[in-house]
Amino acid sequence: MNLNVEDAEGLVKFVNENEIEFVDFRFTDYLGKWHHVSFHNSAINEDMLEDGLLIDGSSMPGWCTINESDMQLVPDYQSAGIDPFMEKKTLYVICSLCEPLTGQPYVRDPRSVAKKAEAYLALSGVADTVYVGAEAEFFIFDGVKYAVKPEKMSFEIDNYESDSASDIDFEDGNLGHRPGLKGGYFPLSPIDNATDMRAEMLSIMANQGLPVDKHHHEVGAGQQELGFAYDTLLKTADNLQLYKHIVKNVADAYGKSATFMPKPVMGEAGSGMHTHFSLWKKNQPLFHGNGYADLSDKALYFIGGIIKHAKALNAFTNPTTNSYKRLVPGFEAPVLLAYSARNRSASCRIPHGNSPKSKRIEIRFPDPTANPYLAFAAMMMAGLDGIENKINPGEPMDKNLYDLPPEELKDVPSVAADLREALVALDEDRTFLKKGDVFTDELIDSYLEVKNAELKEFMKTPHPLEFKMYYSL
Repeated sequence: MNLNVEDAEGLVKFVNENEIEFVDFRFTDYLGKWHHVSFHNSAINEDMLEDGLLIDGSSMPGWCTINESDMQLVPDYQSAGIDPFMEKKTLYVICSLCEPLTGQPYVRDPRSVAKKAEAYLALSGVADTVYVGAEAEFFIFDGVKYAVKPEKMSFEIDNYESDSASDIDFEDGNLGHRPGLKGGYFPLSPIDNATDMRAEMLSIMANQGLPVDKHHHEVGAGQQELGFAYDTLLKTADNLQLYKHIVKNVADAYGKSATFMPKPVMGEAGSGMHTHFSLWKKNQPLFHGNGYADLSDKALYFIGGIIKHAKALNAFTNPTTNSYKRLVPGFEAPVLLAYSARNRSASCRIPHGNSPKSKRIEIRFPDPTANPYLAFAAMMMAGLDGIENKINPGEPMDKNLYDLPPEELKDVPSVAADLREALVALDEDRTFLKKGDVFTDELIDSYLEVKNAELKEFMKTPHPLEFKMYYSL
């Protein structure tokens, strides 16, 4: 949504002329969650906006300490939009953070990292623009309950589409139309009972200015996907935050619950976030050439960088313990670090395109729990490192990698096996991220501290499956 808000003066003018009651300032933490603070229109003026909006950064996991907790929100006025879910007319603005004493970008702010990544790319001379497209899948459930207590560890999902609901007596009757296990790809209604909900999500996205294209049911029972077109790295990360906000709130309005957890249901397909990259310079695509699948050397080297640094990237692209319940060897998951044209079993795929402009790299192992600012920036830095050091990705693999015999599989590298391995890899393989101070040791160390705390909590907590396997030993 282009509201023609370019600066503080323009925002104040828009608020006054459009009867805006509240202005909502939003920012993103390490975990990729949007946070916000709302100001009444009577408090909005140019001086207030230009002086900066202070928040307590010590309340965010991994950010500053209590004795230096003031952080300043820096509005990106061009990101302004009208929130479609607030009862009071509310204008939202996406913000970056800076240090209030120096005015410099806060090194632990994910959005500032994405901005620095774009700036570094331009300074590198390799390219001046990176385009990113993201396909974030999600599940919609009818109800979710969970308990994490010393004497009770459980979760329960109500999913009308699942086979387990086939013999439940519903108030309006059980109509029996269900996709079956892993049978949900592209069915029509009544098997697909979320068509109207997804259509409303997509319509709201379009009204918000996202360049939308499609919506459809995914493989899993209750699994969905909406499509929006690629944009620059920072813009796509902003759009993905808005995408998640819309999905969750429309589902909530329907009395449903939406989740971007990669693997909420045992045995069902997991939710990924296939991420597309292309580099451009002076309005010309750099990934088209005369090599394999019409790729340029730069494109192949970009893939080489992704493969070389994949396990470190996993700390950002697959940042939860649940991420690795999707990335399981032997299942249809992109765990093998190989590349191929059109082959969806490879972790790096070259989608078919009819023109040089459409030539791109699709990285298939990320999932939608990733913080988009950090994940997109990290993947770009890995690919750029591949170009700068001419990292050869090896030979392509056009066969079905899921069916490879063990003797062939042993020579194919894979993504991290779990979050612990990913965090160790990031700690040991961080130099490529620090070029141009895009990522800093301060950010990486604090991010690792936050994620290792999550891992520690997970590791010390008994699991219901352990009772099934070990209780009677």
